[in-house]
Amino acid sequence: MAGQEGSPAERPTRVTGDEARRIKREDLGIPGRSKHEKRAAGPMRGRTKAAGTRERTYRFRFYPSPGQADQLVRTFGACRWVYNRGLDLRREGWERHRVSIGYAETCRALTGWRRAEETSWLREVSSTVLQQSLRHLDGAFKRFFREAARYPRGKKKGRSRDSATYVRTGFRWVEDPERPGTGLVTLAKQSEPLDVRWSRALPSGAHPVKVTVTRDRAGRYFLSVLVEESVSRLSPVVGKAVGVDVGITSLVTLDDGSKVDHPRLLRRYRARLARLQRQLHRKRRGSRNREKARLAIARLHARIGDVRRDLLDQLTTRLVRENQVLVVEGLDIEGLKRRRSGMDKRLRARLNEGITDAGWGALLRRLAYKAEWYGRTLVVVDPRYPSTRICSHCRAVEGPTDLSVRIWACAACGATHDRDGNAAVNLREEGLRLYRLVVGAEPGERAAPPLIRAVDLATYGQAV
Repeated sequence: MAGQEGSPAERPTRVTGDEARRIKREDLGIPGRSKHEKRAAGPMRGRTKAAGTRERTYRFRFYPSPGQADQLVRTFGACRWVYNRGLDLRREGWERHRVSIGYAETCRALTGWRRAEETSWLREVSSTVLQQSLRHLDGAFKRFFREAARYPRGKKKGRSRDSATYVRTGFRWVEDPERPGTGLVTLAKQSEPLDVRWSRALPSGAHPVKVTVTRDRAGRYFLSVLVEESVSRLSPVVGKAVGVDVGITSLVTLDDGSKVDHPRLLRRYRARLARLQRQLHRKRRGSRNREKARLAIARLHARIGDVRRDLLDQLTTRLVRENQVLVVEGLDIEGLKRRRSGMDKRLRARLNEGITDAGWGALLRRLAYKAEWYGRTLVVVDPRYPSTRICSHCRAVEGPTDLSVRIWACAACGATHDRDGNAAVNLREEGLRLYRLVVGAEPGERAAPPLIRAVDLATYGQAV
């Protein structure tokens, strides 16, 4: 994107040194480092984790009082405003002055915003929460610079997720001695603890590192607690490997032929969603009845999301517990959802809905981090590998390319294959080949990395 900070296109020379400091101070209104003039600027150091621990998030629902809800609404709005103002500041600094602005400069600008009369309402919100919003903005820019995400966009009320992150100085935690792992959580700028429904206890002796408060479109409040804990690895399952083929007809098909049905939640609730949408469009904008109709739609979508997450969590946990090596195909999900020439528009829409409803991306992400936690290995086969077209009996590439063909017979050996089951078998064999190429042993006999990607292996292109 031409003209934006970090654009891959050729850019003019960046302004640095005394001139950059003058522009930041005089033109952009960023205060100087008056407190730290005698100290040399250095890279910011992150918090170090304790040895042998991992960061894990536990999510609980809570029910705020009217006063707490009102204060949280103001906090969400302030975080959103600070994020957008910081984004505008960084964009303006680069587009108009060719000056790079980082997290430290936006924090100093935040001090000025809190002191200004027109934005004095920012003082009603904890400064640490607003600083975390600027950290999230800085993280978005870093992902953009690594070409892992697109240029950061502003947040909109009613569109973006309402969230606020509190670090250790922004909340108080008092553990319940009678129920270890639960307790009282009191947020900054609030006098009463939250009414948290502890569905399970935190690890014994763990103290929250940070907490994030979120509110979804259905009006539900959640508390995400980040703790450091030692995750025990599962016992090795020697020789156990499974090929997992994700699909539309079935959510996943394993190499032994077993299938997990696609929940098709959007199709199941399609009629109800359509009825609620028609009711919404009949309501007058800004009326209370329209808000009630919108809330009903949001609650139904929240139910669909809850069911999908629960299904994926149970499925991925079972696969990780039962197998030492899990083999999947590296899918370009967004590429699969793009419109293809020659395909009917309605057929493409139904296919995209099925891909979205299946949650392939969430399934693969869960397999990746659970394999790392529990001492398993996830092998990601390159999508160029023709797993659906190779005969798993004679290895001849004779399979069909048409998605409508689910059962096919190999012209070379005459074997009949289920399309997805045959693909799962081929994925397992290719995954084990890559696994032995890296580890040089059978699954579970030797320590292996948690993730093996075919595209990262120099010899893979010769073997495809």
